[in-house]
Amino acid sequence: MQSKATTVEGYLAELPEDRRTALQAVRQVILRNLDKDFEEGMQYGMIGYYVPHRVFPAGYHCDPKLPLCYAGLANQKNYMSLYMMCVYGGGAHEKWFRSAWAKSGKKLDMGKCCIRFKKLDDLALDVIAEAFRRVTAKAYIANYEAVLRSPTPRAGKVKKAAVKKKPARSVKARKSAKPARSATAKR
Repeated sequence: MQSKATTVEGYLAELPEDRRTALQAVRQVILRNLDKDFEEGMQYGMIGYYVPHRVFPAGYHCDPKLPLCYAGLANQKNYMSLYMMCVYGGGAHEKWFRSAWAKSGKKLDMGKCCIRFKKLDDLALDVIAEAFRRVTAKAYIANYEAVLRSPTPRAGKVKKAAVKKKPARSVKARKSAKPARSATAKR
Protein backbone atom coordinates (compact mmCIF):
# COMPACT_ATOMS: atom_id res chain seq x y z
CA MET A 1 0.00 0.00 0.00
CA GLN A 2 1.60 3.21 -1.12
CA SER A 3 1.33 6.17 1.18
CA LYS A 4 0.99 9.80 0.17
CA ALA A 5 3.07 10.86 3.20
CA THR A 6 6.00 13.09 2.33
CA THR A 7 8.06 12.39 5.46
CA VAL A 8 9.06 9.28 7.36
CA GLU A 9 7.40 10.66 10.49
CA GLY A 10 4.19 11.27 8.53
CA TYR A 11 4.30 7.74 7.17
CA LEU A 12 4.74 6.22 10.62
CA ALA A 13 1.96 8.39 12.07
CA GLU A 14 -0.53 6.86 9.59
CA LEU A 15 0.06 3.32 10.84
CA PRO A 16 -1.83 1.32 13.47
CA GLU A 17 0.12 1.18 16.74
CA ASP A 18 1.29 -2.44 16.39
CA ARG A 19 2.62 -1.88 12.86
CA ARG A 20 4.20 1.46 13.82
CA THR A 21 6.04 -0.15 16.72
CA ALA A 22 7.37 -2.99 14.56
CA LEU A 23 8.48 -0.74 11.69
CA GLN A 24 10.12 1.74 14.08
CA ALA A 25 12.14 -1.09 15.63
CA VAL A 26 13.33 -2.32 12.20
CA ARG A 27 14.03 1.29 11.21
CA GLN A 28 16.28 1.75 14.24
CA VAL A 29 18.24 -1.40 13.36
CA ILE A 30 18.72 -0.08 9.83
CA LEU A 31 19.75 3.42 10.89
CA ARG A 32 22.28 2.10 13.45
CA ASN A 33 23.94 -0.08 10.78
CA LEU A 34 23.56 1.98 7.59
CA ASP A 35 26.66 3.36 5.87
CA LYS A 36 26.97 7.15 6.22
CA ASP A 37 26.61 7.68 2.45
CA PHE A 38 23.05 6.32 2.35
CA GLU A 39 20.09 8.51 3.26
CA GLU A 40 16.60 7.85 4.56
CA GLY A 41 13.47 9.43 3.09
CA MET A 42 10.23 8.62 1.32
CA GLN A 43 10.51 6.65 -1.93
CA TYR A 44 7.80 4.81 -3.84
CA GLY A 45 5.22 5.51 -1.11
CA MET A 46 7.28 3.86 1.65
CA ILE A 47 10.30 4.54 3.84
CA GLY A 48 13.30 4.36 1.57
CA TYR A 49 17.06 4.11 1.98
CA TYR A 50 19.00 5.26 -1.04
CA VAL A 51 22.25 6.55 -2.47
CA PRO A 52 21.67 10.30 -2.89
CA HIS A 53 22.75 12.22 -5.99
CA ARG A 54 25.56 13.90 -4.01
CA VAL A 55 27.19 10.43 -3.78
CA PHE A 56 25.98 8.93 -7.07
CA PRO A 57 25.03 11.73 -9.49
CA ALA A 58 23.90 9.29 -12.21
CA GLY A 59 20.93 8.21 -10.08
CA TYR A 60 18.67 5.28 -10.88
CA HIS A 61 19.21 4.21 -14.50
CA CYS A 62 15.48 3.91 -15.29
CA ASP A 63 14.84 7.45 -14.04
CA PRO A 64 18.06 9.39 -13.35
CA LYS A 65 16.09 12.08 -11.49
CA LEU A 66 15.60 9.53 -8.70
CA PRO A 67 18.36 8.51 -6.31
CA LEU A 68 19.56 4.91 -6.42
CA CYS A 69 17.28 2.80 -4.20
CA TYR A 70 18.99 0.51 -1.69
CA ALA A 71 16.27 -0.63 0.71
CA GLY A 72 12.68 0.03 1.69
CA LEU A 73 10.43 -0.50 4.67
CA ALA A 74 6.67 -0.70 4.16
CA ASN A 75 3.32 -1.51 5.65
CA GLN A 76 1.27 -3.73 3.34
CA LYS A 77 -2.33 -4.90 3.64
CA ASN A 78 -1.62 -8.29 5.25
CA TYR A 79 2.01 -7.95 6.35
CA MET A 80 4.99 -5.62 6.56
CA SER A 81 7.93 -5.70 4.16
CA LEU A 82 11.63 -5.01 4.25
CA TYR A 83 13.05 -4.64 0.73
CA MET A 84 16.80 -5.25 0.57
CA MET A 85 18.26 -4.72 -2.89
CA CYS A 86 21.69 -5.81 -1.63
CA VAL A 87 20.46 -9.42 -1.37
CA TYR A 88 18.83 -9.47 -4.81
CA GLY A 89 20.29 -11.43 -7.68
CA GLY A 90 21.75 -14.63 -6.26
CA GLY A 91 25.21 -13.30 -5.47
CA ALA A 92 27.50 -14.03 -2.53
CA HIS A 93 25.71 -11.55 -0.27
CA GLU A 94 22.36 -13.28 -0.83
CA LYS A 95 23.90 -16.69 -0.12
CA TRP A 96 25.44 -15.37 3.09
CA PHE A 97 22.12 -13.76 4.06
CA ARG A 98 20.03 -16.90 3.55
CA SER A 99 22.58 -19.03 5.40
CA ALA A 100 22.79 -16.61 8.34
CA TRP A 101 18.99 -16.38 8.53
CA ALA A 102 18.67 -20.18 8.55
CA LYS A 103 21.14 -20.35 11.47
CA SER A 104 18.93 -17.89 13.39
CA GLY A 105 16.15 -20.49 13.55
CA LYS A 106 13.60 -18.04 12.15
CA LYS A 107 11.50 -18.84 9.08
CA LEU A 108 12.44 -16.66 6.10
CA ASP A 109 9.48 -15.47 4.02
CA MET A 110 11.34 -13.84 1.15
CA GLY A 111 10.70 -12.95 -2.47
CA LYS A 112 13.48 -11.66 -4.73
CA CYS A 113 14.46 -8.92 -2.28
CA CYS A 114 11.35 -8.58 -0.12
CA ILE A 115 11.24 -10.01 3.38
CA ARG A 116 7.63 -10.30 4.53
CA PHE A 117 6.76 -10.34 8.22
CA LYS A 118 3.63 -10.03 10.35
CA LYS A 119 5.31 -9.21 13.65
CA LEU A 120 8.72 -8.11 14.82
CA ASP A 121 9.46 -11.56 16.32
CA ASP A 122 9.38 -13.02 12.78
CA LEU A 123 12.63 -11.22 11.96
CA ALA A 124 16.27 -12.13 12.61
CA LEU A 125 17.21 -8.54 13.48
CA ASP A 126 20.87 -9.42 14.06
CA VAL A 127 21.11 -10.81 10.51
CA ILE A 128 19.41 -7.72 9.10
CA ALA A 129 21.83 -5.50 11.03
CA GLU A 130 24.84 -7.41 9.71
CA ALA A 131 23.47 -7.32 6.15
CA PHE A 132 23.28 -3.52 6.31
CA ARG A 133 26.74 -3.27 7.91
CA ARG A 134 28.32 -5.45 5.21
CA VAL A 135 27.35 -3.26 2.24
CA THR A 136 28.74 0.24 1.95
CA ALA A 137 27.33 2.72 -0.53
CA LYS A 138 30.58 2.55 -2.49
CA ALA A 139 30.38 -1.26 -2.77
CA TYR A 140 26.67 -1.10 -3.65
CA ILE A 141 27.33 1.40 -6.45
CA ALA A 142 30.20 -0.71 -7.82
CA ASN A 143 27.99 -3.81 -7.91
CA TYR A 144 25.10 -1.86 -9.46
CA GLU A 145 27.32 -0.49 -12.23
CA ALA A 146 28.83 -3.94 -12.87
CA VAL A 147 25.38 -5.48 -13.28
CA LEU A 148 24.36 -2.72 -15.70
CA ARG A 149 27.47 -3.34 -17.82
CA SER A 150 27.15 -7.12 -17.72
CA PRO A 151 26.27 -8.69 -21.08
CA THR A 152 25.17 -11.95 -19.46
CA PRO A 153 21.76 -12.62 -17.93
CA ARG A 154 21.36 -12.03 -14.18
CA ALA A 155 22.41 -14.82 -11.86
CA GLY A 156 19.69 -17.40 -11.36
CA LYS A 157 17.91 -16.53 -14.60
CA VAL A 158 17.64 -19.22 -17.25
CA LYS A 159 17.55 -18.35 -20.91
CA LYS A 160 14.39 -19.48 -22.64
CA ALA A 161 14.94 -22.01 -25.36
CA ALA A 162 14.73 -20.52 -28.82
CA VAL A 163 11.38 -21.18 -30.40
CA LYS A 164 11.49 -21.92 -34.09
CA LYS A 165 8.96 -19.69 -35.79
CA LYS A 166 6.98 -20.80 -38.78
CA PRO A 167 7.65 -18.74 -41.89
CA ALA A 168 5.03 -16.06 -42.50
CA ARG A 169 2.44 -16.86 -45.12
CA SER A 170 1.62 -14.37 -47.84
CA VAL A 171 -1.67 -12.47 -47.73
CA LYS A 172 -2.84 -14.46 -50.76
CA ALA A 173 -2.07 -17.76 -49.00
CA ARG A 174 -3.90 -16.63 -45.83
CA LYS A 175 -7.00 -15.59 -47.79
CA SER A 176 -7.13 -18.86 -49.68
CA ALA A 177 -6.83 -20.78 -46.39
CA LYS A 178 -10.04 -19.22 -44.96
CA PRO A 179 -13.06 -21.51 -45.14
CA ALA A 180 -15.75 -20.44 -47.59
CA ARG A 181 -18.99 -19.13 -46.06
CA SER A 182 -22.07 -21.16 -46.75
CA ALA A 183 -24.90 -19.54 -48.66
CA THR A 184 -27.22 -20.03 -45.68
CA ALA A 185 -24.95 -18.23 -43.22
CA LYS A 186 -26.49 -15.02 -41.85
CA ARG A 187 -24.85 -11.82 -42.94
